[in-house]
Amino acid sequence: MTNKRSSCTMILVGKEATLDGSTMIAREEDSSNGANPKRFVVIEPKHQPKEYHSTFTNFSLNLPAKKDTLRYTATPDAHVGGGIFGESGINELNVAMTATETTTANARILGIDPLVKDGIGEEDMLTVVLPYIKSAKEGVLRLGKLIEQYGTCEINGVAFSDSDEVWYLETYGGHQWASVKIPDDAYVVLPNRSNITDFDFEASDTLASPGLKELIDKYQLNPQTSGYNLRQILGTSTQNDTRYNNPRAWYGQKYLTKDAQGLPTDQDLPFICHADRKISVEDLKFLLSSHYQNTPYDPYGKGDEALKKAFRPMALDRNQEGHILQIRNQVPDALKGVHWLFVGPNTFSCAVPFYANINDTPKTYRDVSDDFDLQTQFWLTRALAVLGDRDYAAYSALAEQTERDILAFCRHIQLKTDLKVSQRKLARKYLTDANKKMADYAFEQTNILFGKLVAKAAEKMTLKF
Repeated sequence: MTNKRSSCTMILVGKEATLDGSTMIAREEDSSNGANPKRFVVIEPKHQPKEYHSTFTNFSLNLPAKKDTLRYTATPDAHVGGGIFGESGINELNVAMTATETTTANARILGIDPLVKDGIGEEDMLTVVLPYIKSAKEGVLRLGKLIEQYGTCEINGVAFSDSDEVWYLETYGGHQWASVKIPDDAYVVLPNRSNITDFDFEASDTLASPGLKELIDKYQLNPQTSGYNLRQILGTSTQNDTRYNNPRAWYGQKYLTKDAQGLPTDQDLPFICHADRKISVEDLKFLLSSHYQNTPYDPYGKGDEALKKAFRPMALDRNQEGHILQIRNQVPDALKGVHWLFVGPNTFSCAVPFYANINDTPKTYRDVSDDFDLQTQFWLTRALAVLGDRDYAAYSALAEQTERDILAFCRHIQLKTDLKVSQRKLARKYLTDANKKMADYAFEQTNILFGKLVAKAAEKMTLKF
């Protein structure tokens, strides 16, 4: 069992760019290889550690008092003793955080400010930040201060959101970071590279580590005669980016903006983008589950085998969980946070809209271990993916209807629950029950789909006579 992370894709959307006026931050979590089972939990302040100690480094931190700690959802590793890796969550004040996406920095900045072996990393960030912040911007400031004080052992991208704002933070060297408030009418698609382009150090919608501008100027890192393009100054532009990173941004931008310019291999695809329609949860789930459908680069498509293997898609066998953290604006505070969750390889999973203001999480998503167990959604979906991958044409024909059925059922439960909870004082208990109904239905329908795939596969067994 390894807990090493290798790559992710992140998508962020401002409130004026979404279908219902919510903010959305979404990401898939990948591991370096194989299964890395994930759990969905809610952490009460009484269960938050007083002293935090990293598993893989010597990073440690005294955390604020219990009275200053907020309840939050998280998707930690199931592997006991392998580090928390909380990854995604929404706290009780409806502030969301997704952490992290592995990004890149060039040798110039790393030579000036090397990574810190025992600094803060992906394993730690959600646990030591999300329970203590009251807004997205406050999340940037808290994490930024920790990076400045303790350093970081990795190059990462992190996103925060509340009902009004979406902020994206990127690290570069051991202590350097920059953050941008995503415009309300915009979206961004973020593969595993440094993504921030034009950066105004004096603007009200940017934040950065103290002295970053002066460091860039002092060491003559800026290749441009004017302005600060942080991707060019601090990031990479490698052959690997043209195959592994840039094509994912290209596909996401082409899907959401029909007249988007550029080629899959382009190094200068835009950072801030505007869609030609309002963006839905379904759009984000499609993209995080995508594999270049309707292009020559689809691994499940027909055509040239070399092209089908040319670019890394968003969906992989190494997807462990994906989430869309939605903070809604047209409902009471008790209903605002929705932690959409899909587990296992993205193409073969269905997103469920779990309320975040809850007492507990459904057992099929909570009680997951390293051991293969078809009574949990993670392992059931992973088994389904292995079968579906062997005959994708048969799987996709069956799965499309199942996914629609699950989503329609969950949206119906959500609609009824929204109406009832607005008049109820015991919101957390009622929302916990609603989550169970949705989880039970998703688990039941996934089992049915699994059975249909087994039957289809049996028809093609070799041992016939």
